[in-house]
Amino acid sequence: MSRVKRGFKARKRRNKILKLAKGYRGGRSKLFRTATESVDRALKFAYRDRRVRKRDFRSLWIMRINAAVRPIGLNYSQFMGAMKKAGIELDRKVLSELAISDPKAFERIVEEARSAA
Repeated sequence: MSRVKRGFKARKRRNKILKLAKGYRGGRSKLFRTATESVDRALKFAYRDRRVRKRDFRSLWIMRINAAVRPIGLNYSQFMGAMKKAGIELDRKVLSELAISDPKAFERIVEEARSAA
């Protein structure tokens, strides 16, 4: 059986990790073992937070809609119930953008939903 030295493959694998660790402070970007730990942790957080970002944005849109609807005399849950009864199918992202950028149009939507409910 011939001997396998793995030089090329091992170097390639290590360089892949060190490339991912570029920009990390100190030994985390230079030393393979600490870089591996840091990169694994970073990738784990990145995977998790791609899902968390969706939750965060949804809650932000809900807060914005609630804040825009309260002065009109409704709360968020009443407004969304009225929207469903009125058959208006705008998602929360669009509603929150309307509440910020075009309050008059948002108010018309609220009145339309309120009249249908």
